Amino acid sequence: MNGKLRNMTSLYLIRGEKVLLLFRQGGKVVNNVWVASAGGHFENYELNDAKACALRELQEELGISSQEIDDLSLRYITLRWTNREIRQNYYFFAELKDTVSDNLVSNEGICQWFSLQEALSLEMPISAKYVMNHFCETGRYTSEMYVGITNKDGVQFTKLSES
Repeated sequence: MNGKLRNMTSLYLIRGEKVLLLFRQGGKVVNNVWVASAGGHFENYELNDAKACALRELQEELGISSQEIDDLSLRYITLRWTNREIRQNYYFFAELKDTVSDNLVSNEGICQWFSLQEALSLEMPISAKYVMNHFCETGRYTSEMYVGITNKDGVQFTKLSES
């Protein structure tokens, strides 16, 4: 292992029982699959601030500011070793305010609203797929943060508690 790290954020916008997903097109790391509403790689100045990265990506990709969302929270952190690098992904969830139109357009691909149950059947990167499943089954009913380790059997989640 060479120890190279790739730090990324993903932000899922929720409205009621629906989630906005992006069919990412033209991405260098993730391409032609459904991913979070917005997300991407940390800039150097964001390495200690995943929230800043998520909010920047939200503004860049969807033109949405922090004032247009409610209840932004970091809910999942996953680790995955693939392609000779350790990928750390910080998954945020937020409610899109009613004053913001449902008709959102991204410069990264095609946006579409899905019911939470519909989202479970879509093709996604492995960590994102397991995050969405866990969120629908457990995470949406709590305010806990979870850490997931990805291996050949899937993603194993553990509640992260301060110690």
